[in-house]
Amino acid sequence: MKVIMDLCVVPMGVGVSISKYVAVCQEILQKAGLKTQLHAYGTNIEGERDAVFSAVRECHEQIHRMGAPRITTTIKIGTRIDRPQGIEDKVNSVLKHLNP
Repeated sequence: MKVIMDLCVVPMGVGVSISKYVAVCQEILQKAGLKTQLHAYGTNIEGERDAVFSAVRECHEQIHRMGAPRITTTIKIGTRIDRPQGIEDKVNSVLKHLNP
């Protein structure tokens, strides 16, 4: 089953800047072949459910290996079975109402 996930992974106990941890997660998601869209407070991910969750697990494991003692993660997931829908489709659906 295909999912669209909004993922926000926040390492705790590593200081104020977390950009190097975000970059590591981005690399993991890309290596997994997932479609991603980075935004200011997280990443949108599109792909098969098992591949997406496997990549999120790998993000956690890698961040811990980098020395983060704690991680807090926020995940929002959407699935749809009535028709295919990707990240761009969802964004374009809103944009068409802004630019009639």
